[in-house]
Amino acid sequence: MTNKYVTFISDEHLLNCIGNLHESYLRAKNNISKKSFYTNKVDTIKLTFDAQFNNINEDDLIQSEILRQIDKSINNSIGTFHEQILGGIKGFEVGNLSGFDIKASDDTLFADIKNKHNTMNSSSAEALFQKLARYADDFKKAKCYWVQILAKSSFNEHWKGEINGKEYSHSRVFKISGDQFYSLLSGEEDALFQLYKVLPSAIKDYMKLVDIEVKTKDNSALDEISSETKKTKRTILDQITFENYSYYLGFDKL
Repeated sequence: MTNKYVTFISDEHLLNCIGNLHESYLRAKNNISKKSFYTNKVDTIKLTFDAQFNNINEDDLIQSEILRQIDKSINNSIGTFHEQILGGIKGFEVGNLSGFDIKASDDTLFADIKNKHNTMNSSSAEALFQKLARYADDFKKAKCYWVQILAKSSFNEHWKGEINGKEYSHSRVFKISGDQFYSLLSGEEDALFQLYKVLPSAIKDYMKLVDIEVKTKDNSALDEISSETKKTKRTILDQITFENYSYYLGFDKL
């Protein structure tokens, strides 16, 4: 059967992966209550500048701040999306918390996937190299990869060099960019580009399949704050400031 979307995974698998990511978005939105929104203290002085200098009304401003908080948890889910996509390629599978993200079914490849190239400090990098080297030593035919989905260039090379003052190298430990890793697993040079190009239409097709009414308690934090302003007659920003900083000198007068 001819695939509608990309050549290297089935249409069903792609739509399932999109569905899983959609569920992550919905969970992230639902988890932003007023309490969680206030967890790290909201910088209402910055938000005041944002509102005035960017000419944004308070509702839109707070909604964008809520979306910024959601974005932190979504970044992890995007990495999982890539793992699930790659795990649908014939001959490969997802690690499922086994210490690696992707492996070849015949144990000739193990990979740890990071969505962005700059998500690790030196200690994390050292631990990852040591983990990949252990897999390479345990599985003598395996090549082991640190995958950077969003890298600063296109590459597939030995990972070697100094980390935390120690020299590291292994004949079968590599680092690789997202485009090259997609190409390596799929046998299609432009596999990641294929995925990028079809995502808008695949997402639209997925959204037609789901019950759009089963959405989310969207903006629950904003709803909670807005309901308070009806009682207190404060602006939204003043309400957020009062609820975060009423113990500061003078702020109880808001």
